Amino acid sequence: MKKRLLSVAAAAFFGMALNAQQIKFEEYDLPNGLHVILHQDNSAPVVTTGVMYHVGAKDEVKGRTGFAHFFEHLLFEGTPNIKRGDWFKIVSSNGGQNNANTTNDRTYYYETFPSNNEQLGLWMEAERMRHAVINQVGVDTQREVVKEEKRLRMDNQPYGNLFTTIQKNLFTNHPYNWPTIGSMEDLNSAKLEEFQAFYKKYYVPNNATLVVAGDIKPEETKKWIETYYGSIPKGTVYPKDFPKDAPITQEKEVTATDPNIQLPAYIFAYRTPGNKEKDAYVLDMLSSYLSNGKSSVLYKKLVDQDKKALQVAAFNQGLEDYSIFAFFAIPMGQTTKQALQSDIDAEIKKLQTTLISEDDYQKLQNQYENQFVNANSSIQGIAASLATNHVLMGNTNLINKEIDIYRGITRQDLQNAAKKYLNSNQRIIINYVPEKK
Repeated sequence: MKKRLLSVAAAAFFGMALNAQQIKFEEYDLPNGLHVILHQDNSAPVVTTGVMYHVGAKDEVKGRTGFAHFFEHLLFEGTPNIKRGDWFKIVSSNGGQNNANTTNDRTYYYETFPSNNEQLGLWMEAERMRHAVINQVGVDTQREVVKEEKRLRMDNQPYGNLFTTIQKNLFTNHPYNWPTIGSMEDLNSAKLEEFQAFYKKYYVPNNATLVVAGDIKPEETKKWIETYYGSIPKGTVYPKDFPKDAPITQEKEVTATDPNIQLPAYIFAYRTPGNKEKDAYVLDMLSSYLSNGKSSVLYKKLVDQDKKALQVAAFNQGLEDYSIFAFFAIPMGQTTKQALQSDIDAEIKKLQTTLISEDDYQKLQNQYENQFVNANSSIQGIAASLATNHVLMGNTNLINKEIDIYRGITRQDLQNAAKKYLNSNQRIIINYVPEKK
């Protein structure tokens, strides 16, 4: 009886937490196509203004990769009304913080200010959208910044080019083939006019979503939005008709070298559905079952019990058009690749032939409930989630409803996904080994 009472209490707690988690928002479009999302939360005197552009590395062309990420840096150079070098000074001197980030699918810029500076954040992002200054001085400066970032994060970092190697081998036609940071050779050879053309093509209001979240007065915010953004000219939004990759039907094995590592890593990578598909959620849950935490299946077996692996993971990288599901393992001692592969394949086989236990299934559900309760704990995080759900998922309200998708995943769904996507003839094996000296 005591255990039953505890279960009821736990359910009640989660019920209250989930109700409190509901994020209220309003969304509408300006005549120029800019999508606006407003979220009012007056519990703390802060406001985040974010703009997400539906342009990422996949929108580039071969020979001119790295543009989307480059613009993440370039568009802090200034505008006719913000002097070069003043962007960060304006933000910090007004008690704010700002940043930007780029993926294969989108680019996101944001400022978080005390709420008495909400208008400043709106003005700055409108300046960026309306008439960012793109000149040779800025291009030359940011080229060096990006080169240093690539050296620091990838070229001189152990396993720094591993994900790039996965992309290059999983995708042959689709532009997920190259990394977000792109090629330094491409950036070096690009002319100023090409950067200016990229800005005119993608940094238009009807290719953008503006989110304002926090301590706002919605009617006042709407007036400022109309003042700053309403007269920005509409652009042409081009269809995202990217070449598709044929299904992988035969196992392929490749070898890549890294001068910064001493231990090899072995990757077993699968191309899976884009993140709007239900199966992408199922595969995400499968990856958690396999390697989320020290009690997960792969960690317990390969690291804890058998001590065959120094590290092991299964991860699901959700992207807009496709996703990537991959196993990653670094061997311990004299463990061979074949030994790791056999054990990983054995766990895949179990998933394909036997339903996971009710206890393991409930543990998974509890993990996702907990993640949901803890997600969006800051205004900055809520703003990013609202923008992402609209731009990449086509449904802003997933910020409230995504948990229902995970709740609806059954043990049979997990088994079916393993049977459908995790077969040996559907994968690329990558031997990521130390470079011989």
